[in-house]
Amino acid sequence: MPYNVDAVFQIAGIGIIVAMIHTVLKQMGKEDFAHWVTLFGFGVVLFMIAMLIQDLFQTIKNVFLFRS
Repeated sequence: MPYNVDAVFQIAGIGIIVAMIHTVLKQMGKEDFAHWVTLFGFGVVLFMIAMLIQDLFQTIKNVFLFRS
């Protein structure tokens, strides 16, 4: 069964972009905005992971309960 690594690359991309924006804002002296950007990025990634876990549980339920 092939694995879908798109989600891993999306999460890594979001992390890199958030880190760059955080660094730029922190160097500009806008630390409060930098922290908000980091928190927002964390929320987006957490939502993506929650959707992946939901799909995982649905797949497990379909396999063991033999339902589609």
